[in-house]
Amino acid sequence: MKLASALFICFIILNFSSCKNENATMNETNSWVEDSTQVETKESVAEVKKKLVSNGFQIFDYVDEKTGDTILMQEYFIAFLKRGKNRSQSKEEADSLQKLHLAHLGKMYELGYADISGPFGDDGEIRGITIYNVPSLQMADSLANMDPMVKAGRLEIEIHPWWAAKGFPLR
Repeated sequence: MKLASALFICFIILNFSSCKNENATMNETNSWVEDSTQVETKESVAEVKKKLVSNGFQIFDYVDEKTGDTILMQEYFIAFLKRGKNRSQSKEEADSLQKLHLAHLGKMYELGYADISGPFGDDGEIRGITIYNVPSLQMADSLANMDPMVKAGRLEIEIHPWWAAKGFPLR
C-alpha cells in the first residue's frame, strides 16, 4: 500500500508541475487575464458570469472592502474519499485498483471536471479529496462514483458544496 500511496503522490506532483496555469486572475480593471506566458485575453466580469450561469454554475460576487476589487465566487463540490467497507482485496487487486483510481482522477482533471485531487498524509478514515468544477451536486456525485476504487467498495464518497473565489490560485 505504501507503493500505491507513493505512486499517487507522484501523480499529483506531476499533474501540478506539468499543467499550465489556466486559472484566470482578476486585475484592478475587473478584467480576466490569463497567465502572462500565454496570449493575453480579456473577458469582463459580466462575460465570465454570463458564461458560468449559462453552463448551470451557481455564483455570486462581492466587492472586497480592502481592495475595491469585485470577487466572483463559484460553487464547487468537494468530495471526501473515505475508507470503504470492502478492503479485503489481495495486494495485486488493490494495486490494480490504485492504478485505475489514479487513471480516473487524471481523466477527471484532463476533462476539466476536477481541479485538484490528493491524499491526506495520515492514515485516517478520510483518505483524500477531489474538488469538482461542475455545475451540480448530482454531476459531481456521478463522476466521483465512477472511480474504480468506489465501485469496488474500497473507498466511499461524501460530497459537499464548497464556495471559492473564481480564479484565485492556491498558495
